[in-house]
Amino acid sequence: MPIIIPANSAAAGLGYQVTNSLRFDGATNSDDCLIKTFGSGGDRRKWTYSVWFKMSGRGQGNNNALLIAGTSGQSEGNIKVAPDKIDWSEYNVSTGGNTGRLVTLQLLRDYSSWYHLVCVWDTANSTAGDRMIMYLNGSRITSLSTDTYPPINTDSQINNNGIVHNIARQSWNNSGEFNGYMSEICFIDGQALAPTSFGEFDEDSGIWKPKDDLADDLTFGDTGFYLEFKQSGTGTNSSGMGADTSGEDNHWAVNNLTAVNQTTDTCTNNFATLNLLNSTLNNTALSEGNLRMIGGNQSVNYSYITSTIAVLSGKWYWEVKAVDNSEIDQVGVAKTDLAQFSNIATSSGLQATTYGGKGVQMSNGYKVGDGSGSAYMGGFSANDICMVALDLDNTKITFGRNGQWANGSGSANQTYGNSTAAFTNLTAGALYAAALCMRDSAGNNPGTMEFNFGNPIFTGTDQADGNSYGSFEYAPPTGFLSLCTINLSKEIS
Repeated sequence: MPIIIPANSAAAGLGYQVTNSLRFDGATNSDDCLIKTFGSGGDRRKWTYSVWFKMSGRGQGNNNALLIAGTSGQSEGNIKVAPDKIDWSEYNVSTGGNTGRLVTLQLLRDYSSWYHLVCVWDTANSTAGDRMIMYLNGSRITSLSTDTYPPINTDSQINNNGIVHNIARQSWNNSGEFNGYMSEICFIDGQALAPTSFGEFDEDSGIWKPKDDLADDLTFGDTGFYLEFKQSGTGTNSSGMGADTSGEDNHWAVNNLTAVNQTTDTCTNNFATLNLLNSTLNNTALSEGNLRMIGGNQSVNYSYITSTIAVLSGKWYWEVKAVDNSEIDQVGVAKTDLAQFSNIATSSGLQATTYGGKGVQMSNGYKVGDGSGSAYMGGFSANDICMVALDLDNTKITFGRNGQWANGSGSANQTYGNSTAAFTNLTAGALYAAALCMRDSAGNNPGTMEFNFGNPIFTGTDQADGNSYGSFEYAPPTGFLSLCTINLSKEIS
């Protein structure tokens, strides 16, 4: 499948910018979630839930839980993507059936873009078909495979006091963990609101985008909350990542979340990740918001993957951490106009990327591409960081290690200005994406690689690019930018 340029994540005129999101690692059963039990109940017949999310694949049990209320043996309210459809239900334990349930026909399989979902529960409404309403990216969802509407004045479990509520996990069996990113989570107690209360279409691009000043413009109600993930730390008070910034003080406890889960990859500035839809991988090989890849156990001898964002001009920087030293892992770029890139053996016993792929081999630091390999910078040890500088304005790519750039003859001991490019013959005007190729043969160390496109999963990163976006272990060379939609919009303009 061709590379996906994120569609619902453009900078949209560089107006209001969402600061943070929270990354949940539902791919590894990490039990990342937010937890809240309300001491007093809100309006169980009328409320509105709004959330922006970017999925990294299917969550635990093929369920990406968004908001769940209830535990084992209880009635439950359940908003999730399962596995590729939005599935919202209210289950009554007494009858053993759903009092209301909506399931979309539309499939959500874009793991590169942000979605905005609004769910409106209004069982006091005299029109049965308006008692449960879902909106996706500003438009009402009318194509449904299941449309069971609740009887009038039905109480929901969501917004019920004494009932545990979870964001990003099913509370009754600690499963269904969300795999991806969430931001701008709003809950409105006692009102049935339209999506225009939370977002709007950009006048120039037509892209649905979040609105500013929600805390000032909205009345949240007694059990309402607004989660912006601005705070760092843990706990249930206003200094935690689960802090409610609506003014209602309905803070959420965090579970298995640390500062590294707080990210600047948001619905207004979408960062690149690894692209599950352009790879030979299965869903289980990726984790941490599609920034960590573990080789091995694949159906092919060599696995590959590219990034969700591709570029055809400009200067771009990212980092790759060699968590362990694989036998043969290659970091670099590949052309996106090709169905895939693969590997062939060279006379020296190396495996070199073909089909437009060019990179550096982690085990020995050789530069590899176009069916050949040669000495370049020396090999990588466990936890070394490979620096990648892609200069498409000058059709070259350069690699470094741990803050020093390659000298071209076997060492990394130079500043970028004095470094030697690995390749100077990239194709002008071609779309290039970040790429990784890993050996999966039985008996070989499969390796683990962590990518940082400016939204890191490893700690200690604090170096931004020249536009003040992203966070890297080492400062990008002058003029080089992180792969995110704001920088793309600046490059295009």
